[in-house]
Order: sequence, then structure tokens, then C-alpha cells
Amino acid sequence: MKVQSKPTLVLASTSKYRAEILAKLRLDFIQIASNIDERLIELEAPSSRALRLSAEKATSVNLLLSEDQRPALIIGSDQVAHIDGTILRKPGSFDIAFQQLKASSGKSVKFETAVSIFSTENQQTQSVLEVCTVNFKNLSDSQIENYLHKEQPFDCCGSFKSEGLGIALFESIEITDPNTLVGLPLITLCKLLSQYGIEII
Repeated sequence: MKVQSKPTLVLASTSKYRAEILAKLRLDFIQIASNIDERLIELEAPSSRALRLSAEKATSVNLLLSEDQRPALIIGSDQVAHIDGTILRKPGSFDIAFQQLKASSGKSVKFETAVSIFSTENQQTQSVLEVCTVNFKNLSDSQIENYLHKEQPFDCCGSFKSEGLGIALFESIEITDPNTLVGLPLITLCKLLSQYGIEII
């Protein structure tokens, strides 16, 4: 068995976006897909869904670790976007993305992002929820179509990339950490990691 002085940091996701955010902290980490069931539960609040799924992602990856990868701190994150409780999913196609942005035009969309850490040593999970509100401009059909053709954000929750051209769709953003909107609240994550003795600087 490998003698390890510090835990392996594991991102319970194969998302390139979350990996790029975590890489900002300049910590060594590995990625493992969680493959949990993400089907909607009827009447579940968006905040509850985000917290539940982020924790499930982290704990499920625990079962996939080898002995050489233990002890580990497993990071799970999940984001739920909604307009007055109506959830917006990753569109997957131009038509669905158009419908989502059309519905968001002139409105406020909430992005509820949860981050969880599961420790293989104490078998406990800590989870925190961060909320971001995106206030959209009044968008014409041609503006939406032009944006979608240029950026093609079909794998993005809410049908835009705030770190790219999508920023032009907004009137304003109410947020404490810009990384939260992309999918991983780094300020909160740094606080959680410090509780396990991992200091970023």
C-alpha cells in the first residue's frame, strides 16, 4: 500500500469547464466521472437538487477509487438554472438553446451551484450552495440566432458561455464569485479545502 502524506484531490466530473476552473488553484488533481442518475425528482426545489446531486457525485466516486488513490478529498459540483422554478437544462441543440434564450430574454435567471467535498478518511460530506442571478437584456430573435451561431453553447446550462460572447446577452450579473456561474465556486471551495489543511497560497 502506498504511503501518502496528503490526500489525492479528485474532481468528480469530466467537465472541461470545471477542470479549467479548478486548475486555477494550481493543485494537482485527477478527474473521475461520477455517472449518477440525474433524472428530475418531482417538486424538488432547484437548491435541493443542486445540493443533492453535488453530494451524490462526490460520494459515488469514492467507490471507484483504487487503494493507491486513498486517502482522497473528492469534489462534487452541480448547477441548476431556473426561471421562477422552471429548470433550464443543457440544450444539446440549436432549437432548444433558442427556446431557452427566448424564455430568458428580459428576465432574471437564477443559477444555483452547489459544491461538496467528501473525505475518504472520515466518510463525511460537506456541501455549500452559492446563488447567482443573471439579468438578461431584451433580446431579439436575430440577436439570439446570431449568438448561437457564433458560440454554439449547446453543452452549457442556460445556453450561453458567460466567459465568452455570452456576456453580451446580460444586463447585469449578481454574483460573489464569477467562477460560480461557470460551474465551480472557487472562493467557497478554497474555504472548504482549508478545513482539511490544504492552503492554496
